[in-house]
Amino acid sequence: MKLLLRNGRVIDPSRRVDAVLDVALDGDRIERVGRNLRVPGATVVDCTKRVVCPGFIDMHVHLREPGQEWKETIATGLRAAAAGGFTAVACMPNTVPPNDSRAVTELMMQLAAEVDGALLHPIGCVSKGQQGEELAEIGDMVTAGAVAFSDDGLPVRSSLLMRKALEYTRVFDVPVIDHCEDRELVAGGVIHEGDVSMRTGLRGWPGVAEDVFVQRDLLLAEYTGGRVHIAHLSTARAADFVRQAKARGVRATCEVTPHHLLLTDESAADYDTNAKMNPPLRAEDDRRGLVRAIKDGTVDAIATDHAPHHVDEKCVEFSQAPFGVVGLETAVSLCLDRLVRARRVSLGRLVELFTTGPARILKLADRRIAPGCEANLTILDLGREVRVEAAGFRSKSANSPFLGWSLRGAPVATVVRGRLVHDVR
Repeated sequence: MKLLLRNGRVIDPSRRVDAVLDVALDGDRIERVGRNLRVPGATVVDCTKRVVCPGFIDMHVHLREPGQEWKETIATGLRAAAAGGFTAVACMPNTVPPNDSRAVTELMMQLAAEVDGALLHPIGCVSKGQQGEELAEIGDMVTAGAVAFSDDGLPVRSSLLMRKALEYTRVFDVPVIDHCEDRELVAGGVIHEGDVSMRTGLRGWPGVAEDVFVQRDLLLAEYTGGRVHIAHLSTARAADFVRQAKARGVRATCEVTPHHLLLTDESAADYDTNAKMNPPLRAEDDRRGLVRAIKDGTVDAIATDHAPHHVDEKCVEFSQAPFGVVGLETAVSLCLDRLVRARRVSLGRLVELFTTGPARILKLADRRIAPGCEANLTILDLGREVRVEAAGFRSKSANSPFLGWSLRGAPVATVVRGRLVHDVR
């Protein structure tokens, strides 16, 4: 199959390209990039007044399969990702059973191969059964397709185990992704410890519970020479720690979520369980600190931490509801409207955070718009107006704190290996 993307504004941060160009695709590869291209027999896609980007990657999602298919399946998650503009996702291992073996990794890959949606890159467990006691079979999972290792949903509580994981993963040059949470300091907290927790009577979760584990992981990465990636950074102090570690040459990277960039703990003041996530929404100073960390290059990626839950699970008392929000189908529009349109972040920088950043961390195929590269592309319409509504989600779940929001800017087409898997132009 041949596609010709005609007259789009091509933005490729890896090559510092921002120009109106044509992009010709032949099969699963980019054939040519230039002006006024002629491709006999190609299907022409008019991209006038649209932005053509390297394929967006969400490096932190929970797809729930195997074991919790009533919340999400690999099929529904990958289709939701494509609808949200993502050409690939990396899925966390806290399934039932956890992805701690080659067999589970291969099962995920087989299920994903049957789906006409985004590509899947599994993340394996650091420890067997996510029990935090013994390293999982990391080498076998790398062979099966795992691109990183994490016990996400849980922290790697043992500093000794974290050291061993960082040392062992050096052999394969893959990152250890840590969910930084000192559970003793959290002590059952469900909302950021501060003014809102005092007003509502909800048990507070101090930001220092994240900070101490971030600093521990950075020191261990410095000591071992391993690669550490800090998941869903939520405090300004933790961002400072990463900034300082990078300046020392530590092999450290980090991500932030749209909800931590755009919301504060005030969103949970009315006990809305859709505003309950882990880590919790923080104070305004933290939110601003995360935006600064995006601007100055400290942050390497924006990731959704897509965590679907059935509506019945969220319709309970705040303290009893599960942590987590969906994000695959809202992230790009939220960032285009509230970051780029609000002039907090440039469009080129946003594209970098969704493309070259996560691709570099996970060592995925180059996210470039250049001849010979895999044809994974995201097409944006900066003027398209959308309203966040549960009825429009492809995901099985709709636990979003952004329901009812009106936004400008959206992904309108997603190309995966040369095929249009989503198109609302």
